[in-house]
Amino acid sequence: MTKLNPALALTLLLTLTGCGGLSFAPEPTVENATQPAILDEVSAAAAISAYRLQHGLSPVVVDPALVKAAAFQAGNNARHGQLSHEIGGSFTSRMASAGLAKSWAAENLSAGSETLDQVLARWKASPEHNKNMLLPQIRRIGIARVDAPGTRYKRFWALVMAGA
Repeated sequence: MTKLNPALALTLLLTLTGCGGLSFAPEPTVENATQPAILDEVSAAAAISAYRLQHGLSPVVVDPALVKAAAFQAGNNARHGQLSHEIGGSFTSRMASAGLAKSWAAENLSAGSETLDQVLARWKASPEHNKNMLLPQIRRIGIARVDAPGTRYKRFWALVMAGA
């Protein structure tokens, strides 16, 4: 077994660290340019309400606080170019920050769909997303789309739903 000369080891270490002190700061993440899309939230609520009524459930209304929460998460996903409920904090912590900690709440995310009809069709076809849209406790929604043209998916959607 060969021993490494301590002076050589120190020189190698300083060379690898840029001759400065060790830095354990995280690598900066690349944030993509984003643009919030203009949506007709009332039409979205009407489409979701019609779907819920077909299943014997109550309609939903648009809640500005939930629109803000949806825009926050759609924007986080768009800036990072990936789909995750954890970017920007857990769903539970984000709902608590929005003052909805004690409310029944759910979130659907999607990426790639160009239109509201397309994203709703995707959510209806996905068992877990569909289950969220058909939760009997849901009364309010917020929906948002943020575009990130430089990313793989280009469009990021978030639907936040909450009880009364």
